Amino acid sequence: MRRNIEHVGWDQLSYEIREIVAIGEDLEKLGVDITWENIGDPVQKGEKIPQWIKDIVTDLVAEDKTYGYVATQGVPETREFLAAQINKRDGYRVTKDDIVFFNGLGDAVAKIFSYLRREARVLGPSPAYSTHSSAEAAHSGYHHLTYDLVPENNWMPDLDDIENKIKYNDSIAGLLLINPDNPTGAVYPRHLLEQIIGIAKEYDIFVICDEIYAHIVFNGSETVHLSQVIGDVPGIALRGISKEFPWPGSRCGWLEVFNQDKHPVFKKYIQSLISAKMLEVCSTSLPQYAIPRVIGDPRYEQHLADRKAMFEFRANEAWNIFSKVDGIHVIKPKGAFYMSILFKDNILNNKQALPISDVKVKAFVEQKVQDVEDDKRFVYYLLGAKGICVVPLTGFYSNRKGFRITLLEMDDEKRRWTWETIADSINQYINS
Repeated sequence: MRRNIEHVGWDQLSYEIREIVAIGEDLEKLGVDITWENIGDPVQKGEKIPQWIKDIVTDLVAEDKTYGYVATQGVPETREFLAAQINKRDGYRVTKDDIVFFNGLGDAVAKIFSYLRREARVLGPSPAYSTHSSAEAAHSGYHHLTYDLVPENNWMPDLDDIENKIKYNDSIAGLLLINPDNPTGAVYPRHLLEQIIGIAKEYDIFVICDEIYAHIVFNGSETVHLSQVIGDVPGIALRGISKEFPWPGSRCGWLEVFNQDKHPVFKKYIQSLISAKMLEVCSTSLPQYAIPRVIGDPRYEQHLADRKAMFEFRANEAWNIFSKVDGIHVIKPKGAFYMSILFKDNILNNKQALPISDVKVKAFVEQKVQDVEDDKRFVYYLLGAKGICVVPLTGFYSNRKGFRITLLEMDDEKRRWTWETIADSINQYINS
């Protein structure tokens, strides 16, 4: 072509969580039965949506209004409802104008980074959730900037690392948190969040907090929403219903914006996100109409409590299995529905393997493990030998070697088999 049409940052777009599916599908064609432990979709793993939630959605489908466009920022009465929910907390008070709907948080994240000034960077956690890290890197055209989450400290952020990187890199305009965290399952206590907000205030940057798992906190852990600690710092909380109802197929998420009235440049930036959404007219109508009816239903609190108890049981079940395995380090999850399993330093090498009886499958895996990270090598052998698909930790923009599992499988027997098989495979692989 007479002009190069490549976006300068396109090669930073990476989503290992789904990219590994292609490898699994190739192995399926070779006759391997795959257990998909890579995607955080509760419905795919067998969770049943409560009938009362289905009834609400069914009733809404019968209403003509749910088939039409809505306001660009979202259904006004839904935004009023959410603003009232936020204002029940001890913290920043919002109006419906501080809430903006998107077609899932993937859409929101893409807009957040696409409409930042090119040279403005956002510092994010490592391990990182791929949607955030890839979007930030693609926006800038450079590798994503990260701070460390420390496994020896229950995957808490390294505050010194955060402050030093912000202090000595004035291109950093924003700080990203994921609380509860994906992929580690960590939950940040209030005092830690207050310290982070203090750093943001000192260096005059804005804060983004992905709170998609805010109501999935367990094992005695407690946290607070960004609105409760933000003070007068500009901030954005990311919320949605995909993991909470759960309704991932609704593609329904929203931003809660704090302090745009105090920061004119931040206000203009938020307006750019709304203007970008206006070009699409609006986000999907039906799930927005469902939110007040579902969250406002007296059964909803018990629904959340039941799911917390379910994931707490599984988190402890997984920890009990993996904590007995030599050569790895595991931290019991406190929130979300993931667990990161970390290989100890120098335990992996490029000679280790799992036995694969099928000649074609073995040849396929051996070809794929050439020149890959050591944890990805293990993941590929696990796929070929046992048919279990997990995500390597290096796929989460991390230098640490390990992998992520989910706590989502509803079949108790299959879930235990999966984890016990992985645990046995780790022992076999390390000692091969």
